[in-house]
Amino acid sequence: MSDDCIFCRIARKKMKNEVVSEDEETLAFRDVNPQAPTHVLVIPKEHIERLTDLGPERAGFIGRLVLKGVEVARAEGLSERGFRLVLNCGAEAGQSVFHVHLHVLGGRKMGWPPG
Repeated sequence: MSDDCIFCRIARKKMKNEVVSEDEETLAFRDVNPQAPTHVLVIPKEHIERLTDLGPERAGFIGRLVLKGVEVARAEGLSERGFRLVLNCGAEAGQSVFHVHLHVLGGRKMGWPPG
């Protein structure tokens, strides 16, 4: 965990947020700046800055992170209408917090390509 990382502070419960789901590895909470009617972030409790910091030995973890996103989408009632899972890596891709996180977005029609 990093003392400088906002998501690490959230994972340690040092900052208030609306938790949607939690297990040993992950925490899911509502985004404070939602980009859709439903916008939940799923983070690993372990501090990992970027997806590129992960190797093939962590494939199982990434699979569990994605499955947690699907679980959140189901719980939020998005599975029939549709939802989007987004993982950004690096500033040019839109990563603004350098702690791996999965966006679960839904509740409105989304365009392609994303803006």
